Amino acid sequence: MGLKENLERVHERIRRAAERAGRKPEDVKLVVVTKYVDSSVVKELVRLGVKDIGENRAQDLVRKYDEVNDPNVTWHFIGRIQTNKIKYIVPRCEWIHSVYREEELEEIEKRASALGKVQKILVEVNVFGEETKAGVRPEEVEKFLELCKKYDHVLVLGLMTMAPYVEDPENVRWGFRRLREMLEELSKHNGGNVFLRELSMGMSNDFEIAVEEGATMVRIGSAIFEGGK
Repeated sequence: MGLKENLERVHERIRRAAERAGRKPEDVKLVVVTKYVDSSVVKELVRLGVKDIGENRAQDLVRKYDEVNDPNVTWHFIGRIQTNKIKYIVPRCEWIHSVYREEELEEIEKRASALGKVQKILVEVNVFGEETKAGVRPEEVEKFLELCKKYDHVLVLGLMTMAPYVEDPENVRWGFRRLREMLEELSKHNGGNVFLRELSMGMSNDFEIAVEEGATMVRIGSAIFEGGK
């Protein structure tokens, strides 16, 4: 199957998952993860109607941003953040999904302030407790959100997580549910530059479960480029 058919299939799977959960499919944003494809493929995706592109390496982001050169594309940085690369990310990305350290906040604030920009971010939470994964521990998220309130050019709009790869995605449903419950609980304290409403969770292997549990953004690559069920 081609890119167009795979994209349509993913949209259909999102639609069905949303409807199973009594949600509107349009409330789920598809962020297409393009880390393994070049700019010509990104341009084709845009031609097919994709509006949101996710990159996880700053150097690839810079190159593709310049080569695609389309003001209608919304860029998302979804990977592990190297503090010295934030200067490349902030001028190009509307969303940074993977913030979890104070030094990242400080550098984002510095770069956004210089641009006269308010940077939208999501706080990465290590819900699944994996030693190899980044993210704020669940019990420390509230404290981290308070820390975020110090920064005038940072706007915290939600939470993000990455699930481990499992054969049966039902085995990670609990983590997605927990992140949603955290967002619902913590949003009671919304104010200032913290307004929790977005849940970035779910990738090619488990996005339907994530949508059923409340994801507002899913980050999908291989299901679009390689096909799938």
